[in-house]
Amino acid sequence: MSLNAQQFFIEHLALPFDDGTVVGNTYYATPSPGSALRLRIAFAPTIFHGQYDGLRLQVIHPDQGVVDTAILTFADHGTFARRDAAREVRPGQDGYARIRDWHRDGEPPWTGADVRGLRRAIEQYAQVWFPGVNTVAAPQRTSCALTAGRPPVAPAGRPASRTR
Repeated sequence: MSLNAQQFFIEHLALPFDDGTVVGNTYYATPSPGSALRLRIAFAPTIFHGQYDGLRLQVIHPDQGVVDTAILTFADHGTFARRDAAREVRPGQDGYARIRDWHRDGEPPWTGADVRGLRRAIEQYAQVWFPGVNTVAAPQRTSCALTAGRPPVAPAGRPASRTR
């Protein structure tokens, strides 16, 4: 089953950029009209095929290539804190704060994700590289079977991003 990237980036994460599209499992945007810089967001793979532990953000220039890269891990942003707690999966255990694209048919692998921390970090990253860009969009959907009716969980004392 696929990662349902179109649904994840456009509907669930609700990225705020006017000129954005999904190609395959990657989101591309031109946050500042007229700028040569582009934003690329993809799922960040682990060392295991088909397993992802976050998002890789890259600023790309058509002539200079990749100008900057940042990795936003699901663990650092509490993306799957509720899902993993419900499954009793803890840090260091298989599947903690990760998604896989080899799961059985049914729900997307990111079901249960609380993307507010990721979205906030993406907006901050975009403000650095695309000053003045409007990062206000429709509110993202954060409720699903594992999060419906519960208050948000914020990661405690974790950095907004980690650059590799």
